[in-house]
Order: sequence, then C-alpha cells, then structure tokens
Amino acid sequence: MKKLLLASLVIALSGCSVFDGLVHRIDVPQGNYLEQRDVDQLRIGMSKEQVNYVLGAPVAENVFADDTWYYVFNMDSGSGDDYRRTVTLTFVDNKLTDYAGDFDRPKNFDTPLDQ
Repeated sequence: MKKLLLASLVIALSGCSVFDGLVHRIDVPQGNYLEQRDVDQLRIGMSKEQVNYVLGAPVAENVFADDTWYYVFNMDSGSGDDYRRTVTLTFVDNKLTDYAGDFDRPKNFDTPLDQ
C-alpha cells in the first residue's frame, strides 16, 4: 500500500508542469528600453553628449573601444514572448558616424543637426 501511495504521489507531483499556464510569471526587462521615435532623433555628427541626452547612457561600455556604444534591451516575458533589441553606434573624434541596429535607420540620419 505504501509503494502504491508513493508511486501515485511521484506521478502526481511530476504532472505539475500541466499547471504551468496557471502560474503567473513576471516580465523581466533588462538594458536600455528604446523605441523607434528615440532612434529617429539620431543625426550624423552628434556628439557623445548629445547622443547620451537623446538615448541615455549605453548599457555596455567597452573600455578598449570607447568609440563604439552598444544599446541592448532584453525582455524575458512571463508569457514566453521573449525579445531582444540592439543598437550599435560608432563615433569618430567624438562625432556620431554610423548606426546599426534592429530599428529602422533614421530618415534624417545623414543630415547633420546644423543644417
């Protein structure tokens, strides 16, 4: 009788994964949250200070190549719809020269601010 009770208890507890849909899991955002409207403000020739004002400080800094800034955002969603967005900015002589990332390239990126 004890073996039967133990076996049924093991089977019942192993089936708890059936109730995963009923368990509330929180969203875990990490990094720089950016939207297309934020990225659209970037222009070639912007200084690092101006970019920092528009997008905030980059989440990942490389001490050996401080002319490349990485903005990374991860969302570990409780519902399982995880996603990641990245933006990489390159500077030469403290001026923004290149954009790469998951967002659309800003329409006016190649037009400097002073024009």
